[in-house]
Amino acid sequence: MSSQHPLWQNLFRQKEDRTSEVTRMWMSTPLFDKISKRECRELVKTMHPRHYKQGEVVFSSGDIGASIVLIRSGGIEIKAAEKLLAELTAGDFFGEVALIIDEPRTADAIACEDSELIFFLRSDLEEWVKRSPKSGAQFMLNISTVLAARLRHTNILLSLQNS
Repeated sequence: MSSQHPLWQNLFRQKEDRTSEVTRMWMSTPLFDKISKRECRELVKTMHPRHYKQGEVVFSSGDIGASIVLIRSGGIEIKAAEKLLAELTAGDFFGEVALIIDEPRTADAIACEDSELIFFLRSDLEEWVKRSPKSGAQFMLNISTVLAARLRHTNILLSLQNS
């Protein structure tokens, strides 16, 4: 008898719903450090899920960005000038610069397999900051820390290439 048979399922283990799963995923990122799970969960309810097929473009270099993206499932390649910059999987996020500045994207994001992505829009962030300034300020501090870490990492890579 297969372990997948209904008689062998744990009837007391509740299946995690999408909101709970996405909340857990965001809470495990540095972006939600020192922000309550309850507040994160309320934000997740305003976020926008979208499915992408393998090879589908999420955004292209030059597009104006308005959101950060969390990978719920699947995988995304980040490329600039056809050079692979990163391969991201479930739980990773990308596009955070678009939450801060209204500038064109600097890279392409392409689904390397069927993927579900969760979009957190700048307009939703702005509403949250108005509603909850203390948590919003903490989020902005967290995103600044993430951006500083990425800049530091890029500077190290560039210095290694030039030596």
